[in-house]
Amino acid sequence: MHDIALVFLDCEFGGLNPDLHDITEIGVIVCDYRLAELASAEWKVQARADRISPEAAAISGYDAKEWEKSAVPVRQALTEMAAMFPKGKLMVPAGQNVRIDMDFLERAYKACEIDYPFDYHVIDLATLYYSWSLVAGETIPALSLRQAATNAGLIQGSVEHRALADARLTLETFRHYIGRLAPRFPSEAAPVADAGGKAESGGG
Repeated sequence: MHDIALVFLDCEFGGLNPDLHDITEIGVIVCDYRLAELASAEWKVQARADRISPEAAAISGYDAKEWEKSAVPVRQALTEMAAMFPKGKLMVPAGQNVRIDMDFLERAYKACEIDYPFDYHVIDLATLYYSWSLVAGETIPALSLRQAATNAGLIQGSVEHRALADARLTLETFRHYIGRLAPRFPSEAAPVADAGGKAESGGG
């Protein structure tokens, strides 16, 4: 475990299809294996206007004039992000529904012909949140970041979608539920079926 570092990340896009849309923003927080923060950064990324849907722009706060002043080429963002990572560590991406972020990033690294710095494993908040609901015996109405963070008491109401803010909220929400996944006593465990299919108590 000591060779693992976690990269809590969030990307904003011009839409949800990597074939049709561009990355507009990247936010990352690098943590060690105990979730202690090591570094963080955010980039506005230059994107093609025809690859940003009006709906996505409204959700993510994309503004062409603002991006024209401060956005960087995707190659620069990817290079600077990889340079943040500690040497000799297995960089495991983490986030909310993080597979879609990794689809976009993997395609971008490949297009820029830059070595892909991430491990193939991912750690997803939605899985942790669902696992917590089973341990806590609570029914959850949605697996979204907003729902998980609201349930944790970290936010109230809607929040603006920005890459680094979402990455940080994901990390804080992840820490919250990790701290509440306490082991259950055997008597509280769900019944386990025996070889004949009959349920047996998990107690000793």
